[in-house]
Amino acid sequence: MGTFSKGILGGFSGKVGNVVGARWRGKDIMRSLPQRGTYLPTQAQLDQRDRFKTAILFLTPIKDIVSAYFGKQQGDKSTFNLATGYHIKYALLPDAIEGYVIDYPKVLIGKGDLRGLANGSVSPDTNQELTIAWDDNSGQGNAAATDELVVVVYCEALDLFETANPAGTRDVVTVQMQLPAYWAGQEVRVWATFVTADQKLAATSTYLGAVTLT
Repeated sequence: MGTFSKGILGGFSGKVGNVVGARWRGKDIMRSLPQRGTYLPTQAQLDQRDRFKTAILFLTPIKDIVSAYFGKQQGDKSTFNLATGYHIKYALLPDAIEGYVIDYPKVLIGKGDLRGLANGSVSPDTNQELTIAWDDNSGQGNAAATDELVVVVYCEALDLFETANPAGTRDVVTVQMQLPAYWAGQEVRVWATFVTADQKLAATSTYLGAVTLT
């Protein structure tokens, strides 16, 4: 960096060629533009990018559900940010080909203090329909009969989601969920959670497992 008192045209500000002019502490200064270096990300940075990409690609199609039911915003971190951070840390598995893949049993579509499903299960019925069942634990803790069931179904082969929000209430103990006809024969993975009728509180979701549609 150089200073000058009276140039041919006096002081200047801005960029001229490879030189930048400015006024600093009452003096006219000139400095050269910094040289661009060759930046190579570290392996740890590449690894973190892969983890972030895998989590985001999986969560984005169900962003509305995750954003609504994944805890409470913390400072400037939205609920979707919190969900992304959780899945990056806990719900990924290393893969020799893909880099990282989703660890489905660790996935959460909701997170909170409401009482969740008791003995939840899923089974396939005819014509691409699922039956989801659970025990009615209304009245236990903060569980209410009017709590609403939220279901997320994912077909990895098609990379598609189907959701039911709500699918029913806690007291009905069994619901059927119809999936598209072209999903016939596909394996699907199912998660479910409860939310209060006013949508203000959610349960930590349950992974119900994988089934093959008939």
